[in-house]
Amino acid sequence: MSQMIADGNKFALLRGAQRVWAIASIHGESERLRDLHRAISERFVPGDRLVYLGNILGYGPDVASAVDEVLSFRRAVIAAHGMFAADVVVLRGAQEEMWQKLLQLQLALNPGEVFDWMMEQGVGATLESYGGLIGDGRDASRSGAAMCARWTASLRDHVHARSGHSQIMSALRRAAVNMSPEGKPTLLFVHAGIDETRPLEAQKDSFWWPPRELGSSEGPYGEFARIIAGFDRQARGVTETPFTITLDGGAGRSGNLLAVCVESGGAVAEVLEA
Repeated sequence: MSQMIADGNKFALLRGAQRVWAIASIHGESERLRDLHRAISERFVPGDRLVYLGNILGYGPDVASAVDEVLSFRRAVIAAHGMFAADVVVLRGAQEEMWQKLLQLQLALNPGEVFDWMMEQGVGATLESYGGLIGDGRDASRSGAAMCARWTASLRDHVHARSGHSQIMSALRRAAVNMSPEGKPTLLFVHAGIDETRPLEAQKDSFWWPPRELGSSEGPYGEFARIIAGFDRQARGVTETPFTITLDGGAGRSGNLLAVCVESGGAVAEVLEA
């Protein structure tokens, strides 16, 4: 844990949490997120913490507004409950990882192929929400590095025009750890899963594209009582094993948006759906 704790740019630490509210992949569902936030605010008590498990972006109808809603609720929770900024964590999901790569598309070895693959993965919804056009991006990705660089620069300008959007995207964490009062890790929050054969600081892309489903774990990962993830390709709702919780109701993919309240020992206190 020592190396992980030292790298605060990648990993977030939650201290003193009695319970943690974790929100599954949002995928641009701003209205559902607003309803879910309202329900959480009615139940949020001192000692609670909040983690967004990635994929604010992608697929859904109003990606930029979903980011606005996260920013707004984050400010409200911190102000209302006397919390610190570190008590609300936003993780980098696969959509955010792809989005950052799209904004640097001119650096890809095969930008045209990369662009097409990202569009198949739902990134087009984010592109259009920030005022870009898929057709323009496809043309730019096939027109050389200079043209591609001009297109991505224009796209970054659109993001910068939305207050707080660039800042939150640059502050995303790869994972969050809840620490007990004795300084021991109890809960691990990730986007989609991990590679259980590697230490936390060596996970790299496994947070977004794990080698196997999280629920297949046959034992605990290190000292953690439970791992909580917010993306499931099959969108099976809340799936629990003795050592893991995966929540994804299919928001942005014709499903619902889920949140779970987890006690510091790993027990599920409540599940919310919008």
